[in-house]
Amino acid sequence: MLRGRILLLAGIVLTGASLAACGAPRGSASGTLTVYSGQHLQTSLALVSAFESETGIKVKVRSADEAVLASQLMIEGARSPADVFLAGNSPAIEAVAAKGLLSPLPPSTLSQVPGSDSSPQGDWVGVSARVAVLAYATHALASSQLPRSVMDLATPKWKGKIGLAPTESDFKPIVTSVELRYGHDAALKWLEGLKANAGGHLYPDNEALISAINRGAVELGVLNQYYWYRLAAQLGTRSMSSAVATFNDGDAGYVLSISGAGVLASTKQPAAAQRFVAFLVSPRGQSIIAHSGSFEYPIAHGASTPAGEPAFSTLHPAPLSVGELGTGANALALLREAQLL
Repeated sequence: MLRGRILLLAGIVLTGASLAACGAPRGSASGTLTVYSGQHLQTSLALVSAFESETGIKVKVRSADEAVLASQLMIEGARSPADVFLAGNSPAIEAVAAKGLLSPLPPSTLSQVPGSDSSPQGDWVGVSARVAVLAYATHALASSQLPRSVMDLATPKWKGKIGLAPTESDFKPIVTSVELRYGHDAALKWLEGLKANAGGHLYPDNEALISAINRGAVELGVLNQYYWYRLAAQLGTRSMSSAVATFNDGDAGYVLSISGAGVLASTKQPAAAQRFVAFLVSPRGQSIIAHSGSFEYPIAHGASTPAGEPAFSTLHPAPLSVGELGTGANALALLREAQLL
């Protein structure tokens, strides 16, 4: 995500609500947890602030794109200063888990959310969810004119009308879903069709994509729902020139993506790190997510839906577990093969 890349390039580390240089000595300060976070900054800081207040444990947050952080953790291995990894989408944390870098979580933490939304091996727990939607310019399209399947976007009808953010980590689960449903060759043909239809309307991130749709530079694009709600919160709903819709129930483009958290096996503070992860799925942590302004769905049992969004229980995405979405390696390979990366 753009904010993660900017923070990484700027070399910034966030400690609670304050800033410190990334060049600090390796490892956590005594009594301070280090969290590598690919989550939204405002959500991360709200959760950290509440956790610090409740427990007295200090937390330092290193915020960057989740794929960058996952790669960094795999390079650092047992020498990593991180105690906890909080990823925006499950493939990034699954990739870290696959390298044996996470400690198992206790049943008391895992049981707070549906089993399908956490690591199949119990290495990380689902914290929040995002759902892929079709955003469209309301001056150009009526809801009745929208494609009902993500596969339709690759047809000639939409040439020159769609925008695409292929480097976004949020796009990879959709690619994985299409490949699982239709196979490698069909997924590659679909990506090539999207690329041809988008032409020069390739954007660096979903913030840029929803902005382009809202101002009418393109007519439609696929992104996670929270981007639209965040822009509407900034501009005011009445000032929006776009809307969002879902594909047909169960469509390959109707993907639920899970944000997850796990404890690094190399942590020197396992009890505090486990306590932090447990806090994320606690009633208080989930309430903070619901009211953080990130417009993600909290997913623990009994959690409430953020105001203004469709109830989580009314969503009918493709029936994919985080285990099926995997590490995202196939999606990366397909995007490279289509020359979108």
